[in-house]
Amino acid sequence: MNNSISIANPDSAGLNLQQKLALATGSIGILILLVSIAGVNLNSNIFLPLSIAMLFAGAAWYAHASYGKQPEGIKNNGVYHAALTNKGAIAWIIGIVLTGFYVLLYWFPASLGLANESSSNTGIIALFDPLSQFFTGKPADQWFVYGTLYTVAILAMGYKFLLKYRHNRYQIIRTLSVMFFQLFTAYLIPQILEGIHDDKAYFAKDIKNMWPLNHYFFESWHLDNMLNGGSLGMFYLVFGIFLFAVGTPILSYFYGKRWYCSWVCGCGGLAETAGDPFRHNSTKTLRSWKIERWMVHGVLLLITIVTIIVLYGYFTNSDRFLGLSIYEYFTRPYGFVIGAAFSGVAGVGFYPILGNRVWCRFGCPLAAYIGLFQRFKSRFRITTNGDQCISCGNCSTYCEMGIDVKAYAQRGQNIVRSSCVGCGICSAVCPRGVLKLENGPEEGRFNHNPELVGKLHEPKAFGISDQK
Repeated sequence: MNNSISIANPDSAGLNLQQKLALATGSIGILILLVSIAGVNLNSNIFLPLSIAMLFAGAAWYAHASYGKQPEGIKNNGVYHAALTNKGAIAWIIGIVLTGFYVLLYWFPASLGLANESSSNTGIIALFDPLSQFFTGKPADQWFVYGTLYTVAILAMGYKFLLKYRHNRYQIIRTLSVMFFQLFTAYLIPQILEGIHDDKAYFAKDIKNMWPLNHYFFESWHLDNMLNGGSLGMFYLVFGIFLFAVGTPILSYFYGKRWYCSWVCGCGGLAETAGDPFRHNSTKTLRSWKIERWMVHGVLLLITIVTIIVLYGYFTNSDRFLGLSIYEYFTRPYGFVIGAAFSGVAGVGFYPILGNRVWCRFGCPLAAYIGLFQRFKSRFRITTNGDQCISCGNCSTYCEMGIDVKAYAQRGQNIVRSSCVGCGICSAVCPRGVLKLENGPEEGRFNHNPELVGKLHEPKAFGISDQK
């Protein structure tokens, strides 16, 4: 099995003809969306399918042109020489465009064509009206547009990811997993249920979310709607509480953080697929690690305090806490700063500059919550064989969570970090097979003796080895 990094790079002398044609094809799909954003009313029945088809075709064609005829092995050559992947002008332009789009989406949807009650949608939102009508029987809104584009991005770039990492069974299966969860549980099932149950089906949009990621889970309006929402509402209330209170600790004990962050989560799915070219931009400094720990656990503490205050108001039938409006001073600021600005705008818009896991590293309260179990009470670890390490640094370079993996490998020390999402890329890019993902007994997790590393159990992930 070839697990090395190929020296040959098809892009080293520039794009070949097929890659250029593939980019041109995908660009037509993007151009249609940009034209609609500019306010040009297009025939939705023609141009929406055309746009999505061109995006998929362009991504698939480019993936085949880049990796299809290359030998197995991960091709990351040239990432520090390209303007897109080395924080150059193209990266900054894309980052600004993405950030601007998210700002419009979250706070100025009317500029994208969202209509008020007395008029019809225009622009890009009108472009998605037929698809929304098909699923829900209602015109599209900004969140339907966002969810559709989000799903298209994960599926299209996921296919590229599968070709790039096709030699590694673990990468193939976990990528198929996030593609499945995004397409069905995060997109198709909620839309179908909304079409069947109308106003009650918004619960289904939380099918993958739980407290503390779903920060409004315990807000009074949400609790009232679930309690009064019949069997569907009660199911999501019980399911949500069970998942964060029982399901998450159990799954995190057996599989670590990766069961959610790398196998289920939509944020992680986009980071792993569309964000893969930028994973090496995650800073690895000790200072960034300190900032990361303070920030991510600070957000977890903040949402815990906000939730306690919200529950206090709910059970006391009061909208004030210590004389302050609960909505104005607690829930609204958290939703604006963390739920929108951080997770949405900065979390994706900053991919090209700060790496693909900005939100996961520095802000996601669910990642912090699961990370506590992974760090202190879990069977998951990454084992190392220090005697085989050649200090090439590939593992640290491509760790999206900013972990200096090489430092652990050189000492033959197991990697047990709360931030690790178990993506397995460090193991995939290692040319010597030094790193192994493992769900073993708790004994020996914090092993510091290289002589004991080889005695640990073979790596498994849901019963799947990270090798063929």
